[in-house]
Amino acid sequence: MRNHHLGRFGLLALIAGLIWSCLTIAALAHASLTSATPSDGAVVATPPAMLSLSFSEPVSPLVLKLVRPDGTTTNLERFALRDKTLEITSPDDLGNGTYVMTWRVVSEDGHPVGGSSIFSIGAPSASQPAAMESADWLVRSALWISRIGLYAGLFLGIGGTFTLRWLISPTGSVRHATFALIAIGIIATLASAGLQGLDALGLPLRELVTRAAWATGFETSFGRTVLLLIGAFFLSVVALWVQGPAMGRTLAAIALIAGAAALALSGHASAAAPQLLMRPAVFLHSLTIAIWAGALLPLIHALRHHVEAGRAALARFARLIPVAVGILVIAGIVLAIVQVERPAALLDTAYGNVLLAKLGLILVLFLVVSFNRWALTKPAQAGDGKARHRLARVVVVETILVLAILAVASTWRFTPPPRALAVIAAQPVSVHIHAEKAMAEVTITPGRAGPVEVSAFVMAPDFSAMVPKEVVFVFSNPQAGVEPMRRKAALRDGAWRSEGVVLPLPGQWQLRVDVLISDFDLVRLQDVVEIQP
Repeated sequence: MRNHHLGRFGLLALIAGLIWSCLTIAALAHASLTSATPSDGAVVATPPAMLSLSFSEPVSPLVLKLVRPDGTTTNLERFALRDKTLEITSPDDLGNGTYVMTWRVVSEDGHPVGGSSIFSIGAPSASQPAAMESADWLVRSALWISRIGLYAGLFLGIGGTFTLRWLISPTGSVRHATFALIAIGIIATLASAGLQGLDALGLPLRELVTRAAWATGFETSFGRTVLLLIGAFFLSVVALWVQGPAMGRTLAAIALIAGAAALALSGHASAAAPQLLMRPAVFLHSLTIAIWAGALLPLIHALRHHVEAGRAALARFARLIPVAVGILVIAGIVLAIVQVERPAALLDTAYGNVLLAKLGLILVLFLVVSFNRWALTKPAQAGDGKARHRLARVVVVETILVLAILAVASTWRFTPPPRALAVIAAQPVSVHIHAEKAMAEVTITPGRAGPVEVSAFVMAPDFSAMVPKEVVFVFSNPQAGVEPMRRKAALRDGAWRSEGVVLPLPGQWQLRVDVLISDFDLVRLQDVVEIQP
């Protein structure tokens, strides 16, 4: 009865994990725009000779376009990459009005991101062109499913091959199941390359048959992961097929190492600094997951159908798994510390929420593993047939939990890690406010909750210099119940500055700039600024 309840709990955990995964898929990516020139919302006096986009990490451009005031679109084909900044040569025929610079790039970790930045020349247009970045949920759902298939093929297929060659002699049904998992892995991995290209280019699912989708997918860093994984899958097939045990073991070990290394070639964790620490951590984490998860199906089969072979395999597994789990946990902790950075991010970011869901399932998995090891393993090794069959049923629960964990982990493809969000939050927030008698370019540094410096360049409507008698910044947050806070600015180096301003909460803040032009002429400039956590 107890094992029956465990089995039902495992099924519920899988369903919960899948539901959580579907709910947490977000239209987010891992490199983010930190600044643009002209800045978003800016009004400039003359056409800029150069446009630029700066990101939180190095990127490669996929699509660069400029939507003109009349709605026509111009491709921006003259650009240069300088570290994290994309410098773009402006078209020569820009007139007055509002423009939308729309872009789509792929980050160093292989994840695409797109967006738009609006600026005006002379004055804003009466009707402004619109550009929206929307997620194609059909493509993203297919990408999520393909990622689950990739993980299943790697951890259960390639990992299972390693188990069958090193721990348990391959037999009919479990060998066939391992072949099937490898086939799923090959199909899912290849499909994920094309889907990666669709997501990178912002194309619908029907464009999967086009050359552009596949070429773009393989050109990203994820393309290297796909190629190495496909090689690892085929090595696993050969390892299962060959008759010689020495050759089979060698090929299985190479396939396992290649599969784990493939995951270290792309992804947000592998792209994080310091890479000399992060890439080995990803490799070891993937390697030990494959060793552990890959042993589950062969172990279930051996315990149920081959008494002596099952006992021998169980003994080997019992010696190996504590070492593998120890390395897995240490590597996982390193990855989590670097990616999450602060404990509060576990609750206030989508990445942290997914990590908590994964940790919850892992905790349940460890409880099941502990029950196996301390209550069932020794009796099963001693020849207790009842304990052996109970152990096989509980290992089924382990397998279900592993699949749920893989489903949850697959959603990280769509959630930026808190370390990336912290880079964005540390960047200044700028807003251009235009009125009939004056305008101001206001910058808040950093653009996150806490102490900030506020500066503003105040100009006349024709962009000529203006030296008002007084400038005061007024912040309020009605939704949070924060009444207006007035902070007087001082003129230094041509800009009005106020230091030590504290914005205690993230979210949308109402900003008002009171510009006293003369004793009898006060201009109030108002807008909304988004402050990051």
